[in-house]
Amino acid sequence: MDETVLVVGGGGREHAIARALASSDAELYACSENRNPGIDALVEGFRSVETTDPEAVVSYAKAVGATLAVVGPEAPLAAGVVDALDDAGIYAFGPRQAEARIETDKAFQRRFMAENDVPGCPEFETFVDPEAACDYIDDSEEDLVIKPAGLTGGKGVKVIGDQVTPEEGKTYIRESGYDRIVLEERLIGEEFTVQAVVAAGSVETAPAVQDHKRAYEGDEGPNTGGMGSYTAPTYELPFMTEEEYADAVGIVESTVDALEGYKGILYGQFMLTTEGPKVVEFNARFGDPEAMNTLPVLETDFLDVLVAAREGAPVPELEFAERATVCKYAVPAGYPDDPEAGAEVTVDEESVAELADDSGEALLYYASVDARDDGVFTTTSRSFAVVGIADSIADAEEIAEEALALAGEEGLRSRHDIGKADLVQSRIDHMAELRGN
Repeated sequence: MDETVLVVGGGGREHAIARALASSDAELYACSENRNPGIDALVEGFRSVETTDPEAVVSYAKAVGATLAVVGPEAPLAAGVVDALDDAGIYAFGPRQAEARIETDKAFQRRFMAENDVPGCPEFETFVDPEAACDYIDDSEEDLVIKPAGLTGGKGVKVIGDQVTPEEGKTYIRESGYDRIVLEERLIGEEFTVQAVVAAGSVETAPAVQDHKRAYEGDEGPNTGGMGSYTAPTYELPFMTEEEYADAVGIVESTVDALEGYKGILYGQFMLTTEGPKVVEFNARFGDPEAMNTLPVLETDFLDVLVAAREGAPVPELEFAERATVCKYAVPAGYPDDPEAGAEVTVDEESVAELADDSGEALLYYASVDARDDGVFTTTSRSFAVVGIADSIADAEEIAEEALALAGEEGLRSRHDIGKADLVQSRIDHMAELRGN
């Protein structure tokens, strides 16, 4: 049967999802709070809706005759949008509200891992009383990580001994207003992500990705939603072994087994330590920017994946091109603490597209911008990303840099060090030092 797919969300991740589906026979529609011009160019129709309003999303899905839906961001998952679509007879690729708690409630996430003997869980405690949390910091002999239990868009975590002092950490807890706090051991190593497609109890994983959360070059500044990321031509990253990648996959599989009935994407963020991978957190959807690294090199038809999931069949084996990718975001001035919204964004899409040749290609993904009749304008989040694809990380990085320059960064800024040889080598050296090599 012909499929009509609704993409819910308007960021870079959703642009990547829409592009992955655009080459199929599906008829595409989209809805989000902002009008993403990249998605707009790929779909038959768009409606501006609050994506956390289940009734509004279902209403539009019915209006366009959607047979499938893909829910991109975490907030609609937390609001029960998947539940509402499923209940309306429209198969939604994503976890229902209860299963999405693996991301949306970090206290639940840690308890779930501990109770189900999921490997890779760090030592942790949860608190509803801010003063009890502060006392725990005082009593701890080790540095801790402070995590709000709910969603914060990747910007709420504070690391004692790295980002804040113990006293600053306690002040943050007291002034934050968060109703629950998770305190857990600080993990030392290198972070990476493994994204898994899950349906009918089957799990298929993508190549590992390393995101760069810090706002400024050299891993300085506050955490962001992600300034960019890279993959290698292999499933593992240069600082990892094949066995370590397999261990991370094993943790994802153990989590899926314990969740029972989970469908959609399960994204494991790991810290590679001297004891192997440990779980930093789980997300219940594609990463942003990680979707822009993995979906462009996915050779399996993504529509086939969605249809198999709807039919209750195992996920088709995912095949990925043996190519490296480097993604770099352009963000508004002041991002993430005091971003300037409303500035016009002018992007030279044609020049970026013309970079493609036998050695590689460049892709451009719009993110949290708003397309209006008088132009495209910044919001308070990331504006657009470029992705370089080539046979090596170094070549992909060069393409991404050239694409940034051609796209135009006026009024925006980027982390130009992502994917560069010296930064990648520093990750390799860091793990070698920790291992005692």
